[in-house]
Amino acid sequence: MSDATVDKTVRAARSAIKSTSEAASDAVDQAEHTLSDAARRIEKAVTEGVEHIRNHSKAYASEASDHIDDAQRYVAGRVRERPIAATGIAVGIGVLIGLLLAGGRNR
Repeated sequence: MSDATVDKTVRAARSAIKSTSEAASDAVDQAEHTLSDAARRIEKAVTEGVEHIRNHSKAYASEASDHIDDAQRYVAGRVRERPIAATGIAVGIGVLIGLLLAGGRNR
């Protein structure tokens, strides 16, 4: 091969390497941009999901608190109406729980 052919081939190879390097750099930049956008969208979705869960959990907690208050008033009313029966029931439940808890220890 002649020197001119070798020089032409070297220039063509260098040009190909340079254009390939630029294309790879552009691809990396585009991938970084795409991943950055995806990360922002995911972060926004997660933030909105957490906020949605937080809002609903507050509503559920409030509703549960209302039900517990109603049950407490109901039980307190029944205890005032029949204090001896309520005491007997409480003692019976306590004995039953004690037997269940102690049942495994005797063996």
